[in-house]
Amino acid sequence: MADVPRRPLPQLTAQNEFFWTSGADGRLRIQECLNCQSLIHPPAPICRYCRQTKMGVREVSGRATLAGLSVNHRFGFPDLPPPYVVAEVAIAEDPRVRLTTNIIGADPDDLEIGQPVEVTFQQVQDVWLPLFTPTADPSARTEMPTDLIPPEQFGRYVRPMLTTQKFEDRSAITGIGMSTIGRRQMVPPLSLTIDACERAVADAGLTFDDVDGLSTYPGLDVAGMGEGGVSALEGALGLRPTWINGGMDTFGPGGSVIAAMMAIATGMARHVLCFRTLWEATFQQLMKEGKAAPPMGGRSTSFQHPFGAVSAAHVLAQNASRHFHRYGTTRETLGWIALNQRANAALNPTAIYRDPMTMDDYLSARMITTPFGLYDCDVPCDGAVAVIVSSVDAARDLAKPPVLFEAVGTQIIERLDWDQTTLTHEPQVLGQSAHMWSRTSLRPNDVDVAELYDGFTFNCLSWLEGLGFCGIGEAKDFLDGGHTIARDGVIPLNTHGGQLSHGRTHGMGLIHEAVAQLRGEAGDRQVAGARVAVTSSGGLTPSGVMLLRAES
Repeated sequence: MADVPRRPLPQLTAQNEFFWTSGADGRLRIQECLNCQSLIHPPAPICRYCRQTKMGVREVSGRATLAGLSVNHRFGFPDLPPPYVVAEVAIAEDPRVRLTTNIIGADPDDLEIGQPVEVTFQQVQDVWLPLFTPTADPSARTEMPTDLIPPEQFGRYVRPMLTTQKFEDRSAITGIGMSTIGRRQMVPPLSLTIDACERAVADAGLTFDDVDGLSTYPGLDVAGMGEGGVSALEGALGLRPTWINGGMDTFGPGGSVIAAMMAIATGMARHVLCFRTLWEATFQQLMKEGKAAPPMGGRSTSFQHPFGAVSAAHVLAQNASRHFHRYGTTRETLGWIALNQRANAALNPTAIYRDPMTMDDYLSARMITTPFGLYDCDVPCDGAVAVIVSSVDAARDLAKPPVLFEAVGTQIIERLDWDQTTLTHEPQVLGQSAHMWSRTSLRPNDVDVAELYDGFTFNCLSWLEGLGFCGIGEAKDFLDGGHTIARDGVIPLNTHGGQLSHGRTHGMGLIHEAVAQLRGEAGDRQVAGARVAVTSSGGLTPSGVMLLRAES
């Protein structure tokens, strides 16, 4: 009988073995910079604070503060069945260090952010997992972590423009295309890619022979992450591109478009075909049938996976829990975003979920990982989206009016480590938002439509606050009733249904919709007079945001 998959255990290395085995004697140990005495986690060969390389290991007390928590209901393993508590705890000796862990020995309903906890260890094979339990000692309360950069102050860290000439002015979107979108279409992902690319090329009035650049994100063909990238598409079509781009270390899925803009600005290409394919629904079905292998092996380099934090949902839920705690946000606040997307999807014939939804429907749906329920999460689907980015001098001779780039936001200001970064908002949102506004004279009240990344409802909330459509911590009042984000509201949001109802096209679908709105081609969901759109992609990982405008 085959072994039942168990939770992934840490891959032991010379750099991390001290951490994963320190519990053998019941002591928690964290890497320390011997120059400035900062604790460093995850372990690194250099101190991020003083950039010295003399590193050691310090035994710490094992006391910590519960800095965030989520009760997982959906995912699990035979040796870690749901429900279980995924948490982040801030180490007493240096609260900048947060460990992802499980809280045990307590009723989840009795846990609250800010309470003191202490370490205990669970041995699993050759590792000792540091778990935490509430401490009964009232004097053990430790310092609650604070953001190194308060959410309101990210703009202070934006670097000024290096030149008065913007690379954004040299290119435009001239074509868009989308394949069929659906659940478990059971077709090869490359066929979806080709379908979307053919439509985008035709929409621009070009032929494949005109395309001299290819750009994609992320280019992987595992876990439903696409067709295999540039290599697969070029092999199928024989395009002979002058310039190519692909990979995950870019500005989210929209990074393929930003890279294309830069290639055109430097004269490397004239017409770049950008594409993104997801095959998640079919891939998940094939795994159920035993025809595809799960992507996660028995060992992991992640510091979150051994505790059952295997989804971005578990990480983002920590940030949502802290936003709730600090600003009084509620599940209903997130619910207004989900209801808005569904109302917009009802007018979009390509959306997967179009049935009406009420707040009761939203609140009564099964929990995934608190505070996220089923309708807080985007819809895995099969589909591909393609965008043609062309030089401005060529764009005005093509089939459709060009959509111009006004500004992009890409600067990374906060840490990229998922559990070490910004506390109350989705990481990689606040810095990119501030950066974009530094590259334009337009302001939030000039924006007519917002197509904002919504892998989860909380992504949208973070972008709305980060971009200044409401103040930091003001989303509860801003979203109440859903009127401000409706198609006739202050800032129409995700007008095609977003990823929550239209389907998870990983940000490229948001760009597609922004272009459709600015061209006036959105049909029943068209926002009257839309001339300026903002669209974001990603978050947690490097992300980006773009401000688009129709030609005057």
